[in-house]
Amino acid sequence: MHKSWWQEAVVYQVYPRSFQDSNGDGIGDLPGIIQHLDYIKQLGADVIWLNPIYKSPNADNGYDIADYQQIMPEFGTMVDFKRLLKEAHARDLKIMMDLVVNHTSDEHPWFQAAKQSRTDPHHDWYIWRDPVDGHAPTNWRADFGGSAWTYVPEVGQYYLHLFAVKQPDLNWQNPAVRDAVFNMMTWWCQQGIDGFRMDVINLISKPDVFEDDPHLFEQPNGNSLGLIANGPHVHDYLRAMNQKVLSKYDLMTVGEAPGVTPALALKYTGFDRHELEMVFQFKHVGLDNDPQFGKWSLHRPKLTDLKRVLSDWQTALHGKAWNSLYWDNHDQARAVSRFGDDRPAFRVRSAKMLAATLHFLEGTPYIYQGEELGMTNVAFPSIHDYRDLDTLNAWHELVEQQHALAPDDMLKRIHLRSRDNARTPMQWTAEKQAGFTRGTPWLAVNPNHTTINAAAALADPDSVFFFYQKLNRLRKQYPSLIVYGDYTLLDPDDAEVYMYQRHAADQELLVVSNFTDQTLTRNITDRQPQAAQLLISNYADDVGDTLRPYEVRAYLGKQRS
Repeated sequence: MHKSWWQEAVVYQVYPRSFQDSNGDGIGDLPGIIQHLDYIKQLGADVIWLNPIYKSPNADNGYDIADYQQIMPEFGTMVDFKRLLKEAHARDLKIMMDLVVNHTSDEHPWFQAAKQSRTDPHHDWYIWRDPVDGHAPTNWRADFGGSAWTYVPEVGQYYLHLFAVKQPDLNWQNPAVRDAVFNMMTWWCQQGIDGFRMDVINLISKPDVFEDDPHLFEQPNGNSLGLIANGPHVHDYLRAMNQKVLSKYDLMTVGEAPGVTPALALKYTGFDRHELEMVFQFKHVGLDNDPQFGKWSLHRPKLTDLKRVLSDWQTALHGKAWNSLYWDNHDQARAVSRFGDDRPAFRVRSAKMLAATLHFLEGTPYIYQGEELGMTNVAFPSIHDYRDLDTLNAWHELVEQQHALAPDDMLKRIHLRSRDNARTPMQWTAEKQAGFTRGTPWLAVNPNHTTINAAAALADPDSVFFFYQKLNRLRKQYPSLIVYGDYTLLDPDDAEVYMYQRHAADQELLVVSNFTDQTLTRNITDRQPQAAQLLISNYADDVGDTLRPYEVRAYLGKQRS
């Protein structure tokens, strides 16, 4: 088994805009992150993944970069960043940057030059096509709605943007683009960072021939990413990136890869492939999608489907590549509201159950800020309370343009699936604005911060926070089993309980999770390893074959012969 530090690490994701405001402008910043490094260290994390902190006009909250080597003024300065890096490293915490190189901002100097003239050297740094019969060259739709093409009169051409209009896609076929990106990455490595999370990295290679998307109209707000993902030259580009940059530093890399399968993941992350170290896959967070409206869904995922997907990844990659493990992030709804139960009677138990279910799988676990507190979705009363571009565009298309959904119906779907659910400010205290800012926050604080907050969690030894801390300690205590052991799913057709085993040498771990609010009976005693000890549970006692609502137990022992 290939072994590296990043396999044994636990990653804590910080969304800087919503983490901690230090100067009262309502926007989180780098000095604010520094204030809470000890908190992250106390949790037991090893790596901090920062969402983009580069100079940006914020059309998509920093994923539209205007300068890769300057810090967004709202977040601070390069002096602040170097202090953050120094303070993190002093605590043995590593820093992983978000790398966004499928596209830039339309305000980046490269694009400003590219749109002036077809003869400008930077014109070919982006993807341009002539009109076809006076219209866009293909029917491709952007992920945030609308056409993926925008016309520029100055050059008489359309440019491609798979996301927002202000996010033009880079032309990776141009060697000058690749060199510029690799030089920029090298510059950041020389600053001392420890890794890259790569945004939609499997979209950087576009099809050799641009043709209409035949599946475009299967959903009212569908997109063409599936047609473009995993393009013909993507592995060439990533191997070049690895050779020229990644292989020269001791880095952790994870690529966001929409539409990737386990078989495709092996091509990106196989231990012998020399590309990336792991990918973020989306299959398990798409199980509850609506067949008509996609992510804007009122459904809950079926546990049998969830077990099947997670198990497929566990078995397909074991010994060949590496998994990333996550329930939520800045683009997903809150885990406890989506996969657990955020009602007051069950929130803490189900948050702990989800934590143990995920963290005992093989792979590197990611904890999104507030997940360790059991933070929940927010139900803002009006669309005007939301800030997320994806949410606002969907409202405009599905409610105002197409009249496909009534306003009340769409708002319910937004309450369940909007990205702003994850982006409400971090809940530090029960005080006004949750201790996030002394000003007006850029996005409203979740009203339940008066009961769900870090101060309360740190004062309660039985909190979700300390459950995560224990999981992180167990991971370091039993690496052969928890980090590297193999995996066996038990009872795949059980629609209420997720039960699996991990094995390494003569050790065995049995994990049992009740995903319901009901008391159930299962044959647990006979499944326990020999000389079993209860390693962790979210209840104070062990009642054998009875499983209480959202109960999780993990038993450690010797393998049965």
